[in-house]
Amino acid sequence: MESIGTWWMWAAFAAFVVVAIIVDLLVLESKGAGKVSFKEALNWSIVWIVLSFVFNGLLWWYLDANHGREVANEKSMEFFTGYLIEKSLAVDNIFVFLMLFTFFGVPAAYQRRVLVLGIIGAIVLRAVMILIGAWLIAQFHWILYIFGLFLLVTGVKMLMMAEVESDLEKNLLMRWMRKHIPITNEYHGENFSIIRDGKRWFTPLFVVMVMIGITDVIFAVDSIPAIFAITLDPFIVLTSNVFAILGLRAMYFMLADLADRFHLLKYGLAFILIFIGIKMLLLDVYKIPVGFALSVVGIVLAVSMVASLYVTRPVGAGEGSVPPSGKKHAD
Repeated sequence: MESIGTWWMWAAFAAFVVVAIIVDLLVLESKGAGKVSFKEALNWSIVWIVLSFVFNGLLWWYLDANHGREVANEKSMEFFTGYLIEKSLAVDNIFVFLMLFTFFGVPAAYQRRVLVLGIIGAIVLRAVMILIGAWLIAQFHWILYIFGLFLLVTGVKMLMMAEVESDLEKNLLMRWMRKHIPITNEYHGENFSIIRDGKRWFTPLFVVMVMIGITDVIFAVDSIPAIFAITLDPFIVLTSNVFAILGLRAMYFMLADLADRFHLLKYGLAFILIFIGIKMLLLDVYKIPVGFALSVVGIVLAVSMVASLYVTRPVGAGEGSVPPSGKKHAD
């Protein structure tokens, strides 16, 4: 599969990701076990967004000088569209993280380590799945229709289930873990396991980490087909995905207290998935311009978020399924 990414561009981007994760970890450790403030989270979110724009600008400059203005404009727009889609899906991912942390009563001081590990796992998963997806598309072009149909069905299902709250008590994985793995009733710092009376016990934080890992897989399955509907260039696919994920931790702490205010965003995300699915299904009939796709995604996100601020959520929506503490679920 053709790509504008050269070997040194792949290597440089990989080095950047490693450095970015190390910096994030160092900042995390330097802050100690304290809650991340809204201001700090906002500042870091801005930093990650600016870095993505700088990267796109440098990419445009390089392509303009070596491949021409038309290629530079096309690829930079593909990156930005893919980044916007992945960022919007990441917001939905954040709401799932928030639900898990609330359900298990995870103290704010312990959430950051889990988020960092979850983000690292998400990056690795997406890198592997993108490479596999690129190979499959190169070998079997018809698989794009499978991706498109999957996105269309996912979007419709999300639209129909928008107001249905997830019940973690009925989650098969969690029920299996509680029956087969010794889990403590309380947290032990940021430890995932402890030794008690010569036996290894896992803490509720370990359960949360496993659930977040499963969530990463689920969202990767959704997001990879979505970005391949925008571009088939593996370098653009990977870079837009990773840049959207790198700011996930900061965005979580920024939106944690505002989740209920964006209750209509899930409808916007459902519509975006439906639109992207249709775009992929029409790939060989009519190729929807990337610029038009970018406009649709941007307008839908803006309208759903602004509307959330003016439309009051129905009383009782989202209540009753998430208990204030997770201790009783860690028996």
